[in-house]
Amino acid sequence: MEKDDLIRILNEDFMRELEATLIYARNSFIMKQCESSRVTEAIAVDEMRHMWWLADLITKRGGTPTMEHKELDFGGDDLRQMLEKQISLETDGIEKYKKQIEIVGDTEVAGVMKHILDEEKRHRKEFRIRLQEI
Repeated sequence: MEKDDLIRILNEDFMRELEATLIYARNSFIMKQCESSRVTEAIAVDEMRHMWWLADLITKRGGTPTMEHKELDFGGDDLRQMLEKQISLETDGIEKYKKQIEIVGDTEVAGVMKHILDEEKRHRKEFRIRLQEI
């Protein structure tokens, strides 16, 4: 894979992690159930860490992390809607990372993506548990 294409993909991932961080942080502030709020807050911190790892990969390859993002969809103000949105975000990320790992052709990048993928699967499981408890 060409360096510019790799940087573009890493920046797309970076933006997705940025969006998840912002959505989860906001949702954790307004969730009425304490456990769901705390789990969402902790996962927002994980997503920030993913941003850090991706930014490191981007800059090592001569790129600059982009802070642009689309208009955020928080899933609503209802706990069920927020958790469903968060599950959807994690599922999208899981699918993207699975595909990217197969095509990136860079061992370091693939290794980081695999680690992020494992965490995203755990996040989705945590959100699903909270959703089932409603």
